[in-house]
Amino acid sequence: MLNIGQFNSLTVTKILPTGAVLDGGKFGSVLLTRHSDKEHYRNGETVSAFVYLDSEGELAATTKAPAAQVGDVAYLQVKDCNNVGAFLEWGLAKDLFVPFAEQSFQLRKGQRVLVKLYLDNQNRIAASTRLDHLINDDVEGLKAGEAVSLMVGDKTELGFKAVINNQFWGLLYDNELYKPIKKGQKLTGFVKKVRSDNKVDLTLNKPGYSKGKIEAVCDDIIQKLKEHDGQLMLNDKSPPEAIYSVFGVSKKIFKQAVGSLYKQRLITIEAKGIKLV
Repeated sequence: MLNIGQFNSLTVTKILPTGAVLDGGKFGSVLLTRHSDKEHYRNGETVSAFVYLDSEGELAATTKAPAAQVGDVAYLQVKDCNNVGAFLEWGLAKDLFVPFAEQSFQLRKGQRVLVKLYLDNQNRIAASTRLDHLINDDVEGLKAGEAVSLMVGDKTELGFKAVINNQFWGLLYDNELYKPIKKGQKLTGFVKKVRSDNKVDLTLNKPGYSKGKIEAVCDDIIQKLKEHDGQLMLNDKSPPEAIYSVFGVSKKIFKQAVGSLYKQRLITIEAKGIKLV
């Protein structure tokens, strides 16, 4: 079945000077224009193409990949605004339309905004900034420890809101972030906990950090100490960003490794750092 606003595997049925005609099933023919990445098509060939409606309302396809597909959440720049709405840059010649009714605030040219793509009642691809109406607060089907794709949203008093798998809201807590993040950033995260109210706490730390991996961090710490005359200006009170910049791990993991080394009497912990024994 053909899905407008997404990539489809479609068969070439006719070759034209300007490209090829694809079989759109019950939707009819779909014109695929020629692009530099594919000069020649063959009858019967299967092509992966993004399908949309052109300015005339006819089905068209392209092998170019837009920044997002229908159902995705994306962080895009406003290219223009007029009396019918706003238009976003998303990698295709035809800009992505945001109707006034789907703007939770007035958009301005040059602004970057978080939107979700959808099909309107005429099967045209459009976008909306009204994410609270399109993204669910209550999650379904997620389990603690599960890896998820994240799109970072607005900053809150506790941390950053993030869209999980283009479907649900979750929260990344400030005090657990080991590296700087910003709105519009795509990340791989993990479900830390699904709370009793069906809200999700997120983390960037992979759950179940094994003893072997802690030992590897311990080895890295010892090596760094030897390289710096037996002393590092880092300890369990250092900022997460500083720890990540040196060891590439979270503050939690670093503290576990430091604790392990201290118990083994390989280091001492001082006011401003750690020291090799």
